Amino acid sequence: MAKAKTRIFQPSDTSIIGMMENTLRVNWDRPCVTNYGTDESYTYGEVAQMIARLHQLFRQLGIEPGNKIALCDKNNAHWALSFFAAFSYGAVVVPILSEFSLEQIQNIYEHSDSVLIICGEKYAKGLKARILNIADFTMKDEPLAIDMTAFTDLKPDEVSYFREHPDDLAMLSYTSGSTGRSKGVMLPYRSIWSNCHFADEVLDFMPGDNTLSILPLAHMYGFAYDFFFAFTIGCHIHFLTKTPSPHIVIKAFNDIKPIVVIVVPLILEKIVQKQIFPILRTRHIRALTAIPILKQVVYRQIRNKLYSALGGKFYECIIGGAAFNKEVEDFLRQIHFPYTVGYGMTECGPIIGYEDWHIFAKGSCGKHAPRMEVRIDSPDPQNQPGEILTRGTNVMLGYYKNEEETLAAIDEEGWLHTGDLGTIDKQGNIFIRGRKKTMLLGANGQNVYPEEIEDVIATHTIFEESVVVQRGEKLVALVYISDPALEHHGLTRDTLMQELDTYKRHINSYLPAFANIAGIEVQEQEFEKTPKRSIRRYLYT
Repeated sequence: MAKAKTRIFQPSDTSIIGMMENTLRVNWDRPCVTNYGTDESYTYGEVAQMIARLHQLFRQLGIEPGNKIALCDKNNAHWALSFFAAFSYGAVVVPILSEFSLEQIQNIYEHSDSVLIICGEKYAKGLKARILNIADFTMKDEPLAIDMTAFTDLKPDEVSYFREHPDDLAMLSYTSGSTGRSKGVMLPYRSIWSNCHFADEVLDFMPGDNTLSILPLAHMYGFAYDFFFAFTIGCHIHFLTKTPSPHIVIKAFNDIKPIVVIVVPLILEKIVQKQIFPILRTRHIRALTAIPILKQVVYRQIRNKLYSALGGKFYECIIGGAAFNKEVEDFLRQIHFPYTVGYGMTECGPIIGYEDWHIFAKGSCGKHAPRMEVRIDSPDPQNQPGEILTRGTNVMLGYYKNEEETLAAIDEEGWLHTGDLGTIDKQGNIFIRGRKKTMLLGANGQNVYPEEIEDVIATHTIFEESVVVQRGEKLVALVYISDPALEHHGLTRDTLMQELDTYKRHINSYLPAFANIAGIEVQEQEFEKTPKRSIRRYLYT
């Protein structure tokens, strides 16, 4: 059965900024934000002091509520301080992914009509903007800085901020653009509030619990749950400021022991495919798992090892942000690993679907979240895939300065057209079948979903990444194979080419004829990805 909930949100909590005030007051002496592996840390009271100092600076700069403040840097405590200050001031926050190029940052700053950008020196170079240095909060080319001696005597009951209207614009989030040019998603306060309220309804966070922020804070998935919801509850938020290599991530999980693990599929897939599957395929382990009783013992040990590697204290591992490999999911289900797969998009800030891991249906992405509706645009939603439509409190206002895209995305009845194809069963479980924009039309008129072919390709661990594209009437698999993967499989670049036809025949044996691939092409470099590690498909079609 699902875990019993200890509610933090109260029915009277309708203001997300009011919740910010409350968490600062009641958690004043608790640690709030910390840069993992460093001494830089701030209590909730110290965060309140920094917010007051930055508010004073904003007033000196002539910034008013409703103005837009851009924010660009890697995850760190000063990013958090900057966000808290701008958001509670009533400014519209424009988080910009730190992986974006200078040209993209400049374009977003200008397109968003921002009056200030808070960023590190790395991002400020060559940028034509009004810039506040995130490291020391000094203005570039202006004799202004926050007064670090001010508000040291601030008391909890003196914390008081701007009050929002639920439908007013709160954040302007520019998508990472895995299928095209970025768009400015206009998220109202009600969406931020509803996502936090949802998390409190389904997750059992308590004041003082640890969270680990790995996913980019400028991406709504990482922002909403590891960071902002955790803040409203009074958790201790740790930022991984280094590049998240598997070694660093696992060490951080073990040191911090977060209360929930929130990851994109790639993290778990790499751990399972590279560290667990090779062990299971050894002769000794295959012999043990051939005996049912011993198989359960082996699987229990593997589950415990994987659980411990991720900190050993979490209630469940929530996976989202991209398609999840079916072979890996099947294995996690066999070992009774506490995982669930959620469904969301930036346009919903982000949540659309979720289910507790105890009753989560394998292969699905949960049921519709509270205050959200989901329907399938299909004459037979249970069996015939159609576009997934959703509406509710979480849905965006539209795309900034782009009425044409807004009208195409949100229809007259308020349904957001997600661009995803799916089905829904009698219990309300949502199953994603592919992207409408990536769906291919076969020569015989059959709909071909490349993600399903890529799942089959991924069962051959030599292929670390793949993208299926259409060349005329033929389907071709583009794949990336690293040198270590070749060596592990006892191949060289030359001998690999001789084996590709064998791999192709084996892959096709698991696919319907209309989805067979005509060939496999090896790419020399990894595929270019968005910050959430989705392949930028449009670059390869």
